[in-house]
Amino acid sequence: MTVRRTVQRSARARTVALVVAGFGLLAACGDQQAGAPVTSSSPTSGGSSSSAPSDGVPAASAGDLTVVVDDGAGEQRTWTLTCSADGTTGGDHPDAQNACAAVDAAKAPWAPVPKDMACTQIYGGPQTAVVTGTWRGEPVDARFARNDGCQIARWDRLAPLLQPGTAVSERSRGGA
Repeated sequence: MTVRRTVQRSARARTVALVVAGFGLLAACGDQQAGAPVTSSSPTSGGSSSSAPSDGVPAASAGDLTVVVDDGAGEQRTWTLTCSADGTTGGDHPDAQNACAAVDAAKAPWAPVPKDMACTQIYGGPQTAVVTGTWRGEPVDARFARNDGCQIARWDRLAPLLQPGTAVSERSRGGA
């Protein structure tokens, strides 16, 4: 009888641990970002509108980026964006100030979703984007899509960069 109770308790403990781990994965879906950017470069552009860094990051936060967004229906838009250490923005991005602020506020903005991440199977649309250049002195070559919950959350964290005129929701700001 004692062995049976021990086995039952052990099975319950494993079940509880799996449930807790499952909730942890779901909560982290899209917020977990690991990996490192890959090399690439982009042209720079001068700028004129002012943008104070959103998280007080020192001068190393400056970046020069090229953003190519494909709407999934055959139309591509390409923008350049310069986020200077002194707070000025430039390039031809339609919402440069908010785009720089969104990238600056994001934690590991270029990191891909880890391959072993459990993600909800929600389709957010056919849009894709490629961002290349440099950010905080590091090369950037990042791909974005909207084909599952993790990818949508990743896209949403950088919405002002990828979809000018879009605000970042408070929920999507908290990335890991």
